[in-house]
Amino acid sequence: MAKQKNHGPSIKNDARYEALREEGYSKQKSARIANTKKPGKKGGKADIYENRTLSALYEKAKEIGIKGRSKMNKEELIHALRNN
Repeated sequence: MAKQKNHGPSIKNDARYEALREEGYSKQKSARIANTKKPGKKGGKADIYENRTLSALYEKAKEIGIKGRSKMNKEELIHALRNN
């Protein structure tokens, strides 16, 4: 078994962080999940992005703080929301 990296005091669960990074999650999203005390299971009761309107996706992107959202089409907004 490979030695686990220490990602510093900002990452609370190094093993979970590394596993998420290996799955392809961004550094920011991996850190956010790894620092959650009790992460839930993937998927909630929210509508899937494809069923939302462009304006609803834009508002969600605005809430999260995605830059360049005003120039994105629906597919680009969905991609940005999923990979933020």
